[in-house]
Amino acid sequence: MLKKLDQIEKGETGLVRSVEGDGKVRRRLFDMGVTPGAKVTLRKKAPFGDPIEVTIRGYELSLRKAEAMLVNIEVEDAK
Repeated sequence: MLKKLDQIEKGETGLVRSVEGDGKVRRRLFDMGVTPGAKVTLRKKAPFGDPIEVTIRGYELSLRKAEAMLVNIEVEDAK
């Protein structure tokens, strides 16, 4: 199931499928390791959803909601 990174729930894991946007924001996300194929897990979400904390490529990363809305995630099925 495809979702935006800002829409996944705490503990959900998935793979980055694409990064939307252009220019500096997209480049910044790529530089931080948010690239297609990377496994991402939502660790924490602030009360109003901004910022969020994810684990990606073995480290914790905080993103603004506006940045997370640009990342498409294929959520893994719960087993």
